[in-house]
Amino acid sequence: MLYILNESLSYPIKLIQFYRERLYPAGMTYAPHLTSPGRQNFIRDVLEGEWKGWSVSANDPFNDTTGPFYVRAQDDGSVLCAMRVEPKHLNGGGMMHGGAFMTFADFCLFAFASGLGDDDSVTLSFNCEFLKGVPVGSTIYGTGEVVRRTRRMVFARGLMRVEDKPVFSFSGVITKLPTAAT
Repeated sequence: MLYILNESLSYPIKLIQFYRERLYPAGMTYAPHLTSPGRQNFIRDVLEGEWKGWSVSANDPFNDTTGPFYVRAQDDGSVLCAMRVEPKHLNGGGMMHGGAFMTFADFCLFAFASGLGDDDSVTLSFNCEFLKGVPVGSTIYGTGEVVRRTRRMVFARGLMRVEDKPVFSFSGVITKLPTAAT
């Protein structure tokens, strides 16, 4: 769906409320951005098993279906994201589907830009390059950086690797959604 923001910005807010009511029925929690202070996060800590010490995407219907996606802070303050390629992530050629790459990259962008605060945020633009196919069973690691941060937007870029070989590069802009007060 494509719509143009008008001066009042009331239409996008009503549209978001409309979809929230349909996507998150009674009893299901809307879980905003990764590190929204004072709100339920959409990640949870992994306490045992192979991914112990990581956090995993949770409470997001799309990521729950397409993931799991993992994230952890590194000693240097950077963020590392990871996912294991499963059969559900493959295209007809037996390699990771382009949509799976882009979905994981979008998760990574939000992890890199985790200082957005309380406001809900969305991806405003996304660019990518497919560098190499990835087979089932591979673990993909995503690293990146915030290139620029403004009051309402974050510009970030990243690179995915399998065994230190680049497989996918990406960049994007994340924007805070206007609130009823703005």
